[in-house]
Amino acid sequence: MLKEYKSVQEVVGPLMIVEGVEGIKYEELVEIQTQTGEKRRGRVLEIDGDRAMIQLFEGSAGINLKDTTVRFLGKPLELGVSEDMIGRIFDGLGNPIDKGPKIIPEKRVDINGSPINPVSRDYPSEFIQTGISTIDGLNTLVRGQKLPIFSGSGLPHNNVAAQIARQAKVLGDDAKFAVVFGAMGITFEEAQFFIDDFTKTGAIDRAVLFINLANDPAIERISTPRMALTCAEYLAFEKGMHVLVILTDLTNYAEALREVSAARKEVPGRRGYPGYLYTDLSQIYERAGKIKGKPGSITQIPILTMPEDDITHPIPDLTGYITEGQIILSRELYKSGIQPPIFVIPSLSRLKDKGIGKGKTREDHADTMNQIYAGYASGREARELAVILGDSALSDADKAFAKFAENFDKEYVNQGYETNRSIEETLDLGWKLLRVIPRTELKRIRVEYLDKYLTDKD
Repeated sequence: MLKEYKSVQEVVGPLMIVEGVEGIKYEELVEIQTQTGEKRRGRVLEIDGDRAMIQLFEGSAGINLKDTTVRFLGKPLELGVSEDMIGRIFDGLGNPIDKGPKIIPEKRVDINGSPINPVSRDYPSEFIQTGISTIDGLNTLVRGQKLPIFSGSGLPHNNVAAQIARQAKVLGDDAKFAVVFGAMGITFEEAQFFIDDFTKTGAIDRAVLFINLANDPAIERISTPRMALTCAEYLAFEKGMHVLVILTDLTNYAEALREVSAARKEVPGRRGYPGYLYTDLSQIYERAGKIKGKPGSITQIPILTMPEDDITHPIPDLTGYITEGQIILSRELYKSGIQPPIFVIPSLSRLKDKGIGKGKTREDHADTMNQIYAGYASGREARELAVILGDSALSDADKAFAKFAENFDKEYVNQGYETNRSIEETLDLGWKLLRVIPRTELKRIRVEYLDKYLTDKD
């Protein structure tokens, strides 16, 4: 029999203090019944002797201290998992919101999970095709990797997220592929955009959506990514699927952490975020990967908006330490009308060389990637020089590189949100653009590849 308590002492923001409790555990699920009979949920956040601090999921508005009953359920917050979740839409706490039938779970799993043991991790090495040239060609995504997208307020990261979710696939593999999409603190319009896009393109048939809206309780945001990752772990490591997890927006998640931390009167860290922000983010990011001996994998693309476009802000800064690179959206490219506005120079995939080459993409991939990157950097420098000194100050090679950079932005980067390019199309386009540069300047490509690919005319 679950013991009930009527000893609520204090409610502060999303937190409740209950006294006189015994035999309860950290992270235990709590049911709160208000004076009107309404039931709300929470979890144990802290225990101090016979006092428990409870984090309320649905907020504390309208709670009467004297007439509120608290029941401790003896188990953590769990998600009922089943393959039937594919194609369905849930709220941030795992309740269906698509008017479909209730999920009959195969089992119930603690959403807090556990990080993959480093010894049992398998090294990521298989290429994932996103259909976006700037990612596939220059910042390749590898199965089991964590590759965040750093955006700014007002930039089209939602369009990029939807495009990746729609187009991503594993080449030459019969294994089942699924997308788990977790949205935190997004507006109703953004949620509708994702639902409509997934439904219209048929991507919903292989996707599971967890959506926490901006007007939902902020505390629910802390559970949403863990719900999504628990579902992904079940599909990957128990059903052998390759799962791509897209989480947006991690900035809203961190704001919810800061709200709870402030209510607990904790000593704030940088910019008011709790000192354990790094640890908390790592608990999310480190649930991606591959496990030796198991066919499935979890690849993660977290998306976060950088406040004031500041890459040194604590959220992108700490994310960069934990993940394997970053894709950066540029406000300058966005204002130029380039879609998607991915800025390749500061973008990086630390595992890109592990997922490319003969048998994975194509033999010339590594060389052309290095040459395109170097050529684009030289071209941008040449354009900046021309602005200051005029075109007459540029050498013929400088002019060729400047022309290459201009064409690269127009054709390679600016592919739009509906174009799905295969890796062969991306590599061929790279060769086409490189023809602007004199062959003597293509110093990063082996001669045999120049002979084989540079002579092929369109």
